[in-house]
Amino acid sequence: ADLTAAKTVTVADGKDVTITEAGVYVLKGEADNATVIVEAGGDDKVQLVLDGVKITNEDFPCIYVKNADKVFVTVSADSELSVAGAFRADGDTNTDGVIFSRSDLVMNGEAALTITSTDNGVVCKDDLKLTGGTYTVTAASKAFEANDSIRVAGGTYVISAGTDGLHAENSDDDTLGYIYIVGGDITVKAGDDA
Repeated sequence: ADLTAAKTVTVADGKDVTITEAGVYVLKGEADNATVIVEAGGDDKVQLVLDGVKITNEDFPCIYVKNADKVFVTVSADSELSVAGAFRADGDTNTDGVIFSRSDLVMNGEAALTITSTDNGVVCKDDLKLTGGTYTVTAASKAFEANDSIRVAGGTYVISAGTDGLHAENSDDDTLGYIYIVGGDITVKAGDDA
């Protein structure tokens, strides 16, 4: 990540952080029941740099992308995200992932991210691209889920999923809902489909 103009965000217990404009944001600290919310403009690109951050929530995503053109989650130092209880909805939105994004999501980096969930690990309602980093995902349901596509070009993944390891499905468009893998080291233990 280019940190030249980055802003540092230190998470705190019980306090949500809302990001409303494009930029690079470095997430640090440890917190219980705190959500980093991205609610930027439709053309805004937001990069979240996980710099040893640890968030443990009871019933809501640790990272929740409501709106942006694209969000990058870059793991620069080993980090942990987990949800320990039953997820609650946000209005009509069933927020059922530790990282939950309504926009395109790219995950990369050179460090390790551990995700633990009582439901899904990472949920993306558009395109999910995984290009680097080391991920250990333990999820009661799906580890990685996307509506339009999951594209893997690098990284290391150790997945334990109650249902599917990687799941992409779009019931509205037959040209979408696919998985494309051209790199990476993937190990999956799945209750249903790997």
